[in-house]
Amino acid sequence: MLLSEYFDQFFDYLNTQRRYSPRTVETYRKSAEKFLTFAGAEVSLAAFSEMSIKGFVWDMKMKQNLSPTSICEHLAALKSFGKYLVRSQVLQKNPAENVPMPKRPKRLVSFMSQKDLAPEKFPELVDPTLPQVRARFLLELIYGSGLRISECQSLTWDRIREKERLVRVLGKGSKERIVPITDSLIQWLGLFRTMLIEASHLPSPTGFVFLSEDGKPYSIRTLRNDIHNLLRTVGWEGKASPHVLRHSFATHLLENGAEIMSVKEMLGHSNISTTQIYTHVNAERLKAAFKKTHPRA
Repeated sequence: MLLSEYFDQFFDYLNTQRRYSPRTVETYRKSAEKFLTFAGAEVSLAAFSEMSIKGFVWDMKMKQNLSPTSICEHLAALKSFGKYLVRSQVLQKNPAENVPMPKRPKRLVSFMSQKDLAPEKFPELVDPTLPQVRARFLLELIYGSGLRISECQSLTWDRIREKERLVRVLGKGSKERIVPITDSLIQWLGLFRTMLIEASHLPSPTGFVFLSEDGKPYSIRTLRNDIHNLLRTVGWEGKASPHVLRHSFATHLLENGAEIMSVKEMLGHSNISTTQIYTHVNAERLKAAFKKTHPRA
């Protein structure tokens, strides 16, 4: 069997068993296509060796001049593919396991300040439209509870527990977590649901929250545009994306004394090192404030 066919089985596994998001699977698919272009489209599984993977990394670095971040993304996909082959008993050892990841440059995440996201920054809506209410409700899910935009897209009504002030989130790899929701979210939820009913979009308990008129979930692009337009409306000039709100959620929790392990659980991170970037953000801000204000700095 050709290596490309094993990759196809891998993508099917990610879709059906691991239930990865379509975006993640597509990212892995592009990495596989890049490796097959390097190794040869009609090669056998034997071409997936530690030596060929190291050669692939060298080619990306020296010939394609890719950034360490891009190389890490492609290599991570191959490492995951190798784990799948071992788990499926196709190989005894993952050929990509010992191939070192390039060092990525440290980059601080973008986020908004607590002042930027203060309630008074958002204008009161007079005769609001459904898209306006949808955007405000979406903001509360991301900034108020730390959901990823893909988690918002796949959210169903039965996962929102209004009385308990909780939302059950189905995250990456079908891992479920429970996150508190804000009083503000409850208010926007009520208005959003009312407007849906008035528009004859009757919510069903297991139906998607963000459901379009054609009966399908809104696209990720549509939901991203909701957030982008909303943040531009309140005067935010930086990157206006859902992930900036998620970064802000984590940063503000830590600024106000939340324990990092609690933040990790709410974000749905599998590794504490992923969450620690937000402690670096706070450390950099402290250093900047110190340098600006201390007479001996």
